[in-house]
This record gives sequence, structure tokens and C-alpha cells, in this order.
Amino acid sequence: VQLQASGGGLVQSGGSLRLSCAASGNINKVNAMGWYRQAPGKQRELVAVDGNAVGTNYGGFVRGRFTLSRDKAKNTVDLQMNSLEPEDTAVYYCFADILLNTWRQNDYFGQGTKVTVSS
Repeated sequence: VQLQASGGGLVQSGGSLRLSCAASGNINKVNAMGWYRQAPGKQRELVAVDGNAVGTNYGGFVRGRFTLSRDKAKNTVDLQMNSLEPEDTAVYYCFADILLNTWRQNDYFGQGTKVTVSS
């Protein structure tokens, strides 16, 4: 399984970025898909994840600024981030909970895409 992410970069405070991720490989079903992030010196935290049965869950810091869009048919997910703040600076990791064609279920993280918000 591969999670191919794109869209990170440098943006000024108040700006916007869009992250995209596509899952591919020996996939039977994607149970959940979304994004985590990890800032320097901090633990990885949930940004937004959409689960098949539970809908989308956002981290408390999002405060309506980010929107997760998921295409279940294409196994893709986008994260539209608006009103970015310097505190949003982190490496963002695409995440997927996947049932393989071998009937094993695993959590996967992509390689990460860096988001830097300047003040």
C-alpha cells in the first residue's frame, strides 16, 4: 500500500494550502482516511479523519478552518486549510485504515509533507 501526498509548502499567516493524498495498492476497502500532523518537539496529533461509519473527526485546534474532503471511490482525501497560523507549522501525514485483499487490516501513514506558516 502506498499513500502519495502532495501540496505542502510555505505560506504566510492567514493564507491557505490544500493537501492531497491518494491510496493505492492491494486495497480491499479503506475504512478511514485523513491527516495527522507532527510539529517539532511535539507528538503526532489528529488533524482530520473521515471514517466510514462515524463521519469526519477534527482536531480541537481546527476551529472550522480546515475542511476534509474524501472520495471513497478513488481512495483520495484532500485537506483544505484556511486561515493558517504559525502554530500550524508541522509535517502533515496522510493516514489510512485499510483492509487489504489478504483480509488483513492495517493503519498506514504516508511519508509526510511539510507545511510552514510564516508570521
